[in-house]
Amino acid sequence: MPTIPFADTRWLHAIAACAFLAAFDAHAAQTVESQETVNRIVGSNVRQEEARTETQTKKIISAIERTRENIGTVRKTSKLDSVDIVFLTDAARSEGGPPPAVENKVKEHQDDITELREEIEANALLFNAIDSRRVLAEDVLAVEFDDPGKLVIYAAAKPPG
Repeated sequence: MPTIPFADTRWLHAIAACAFLAAFDAHAAQTVESQETVNRIVGSNVRQEEARTETQTKKIISAIERTRENIGTVRKTSKLDSVDIVFLTDAARSEGGPPPAVENKVKEHQDDITELREEIEANALLFNAIDSRRVLAEDVLAVEFDDPGKLVIYAAAKPPG
């Protein structure tokens, strides 16, 4: 019976490939415009707010420091009650990027943040959530799982005009 592990591996790869193609095809076929469409795709309420980085610095740094553990949670996330996107408008590239305290923490955890961004892009639910607010994965600084079923995404970006 040495073929069972191989068969199981092929089965898992086939499922992963189908899930990827379904997510890619759904994204390619539909631009997410309305809140109703977003809620149907994401299956949760996507909200946004604007904040200044200085008022959120402790939360952002804390979330950045937990990036390694949050990567696994992002990978496993398939349903959320709500996704809150916090636009850190003063940290956007057009404004010169994050303030030094946050920028230093981002540099310190750069590899983990890069992996987090890749996981967000690979997760259909989270990708569609940020895409619905025109946030690029490269603008995500950190995520925070607030309560069970609630995710906060900190983005160094300005909300869509």
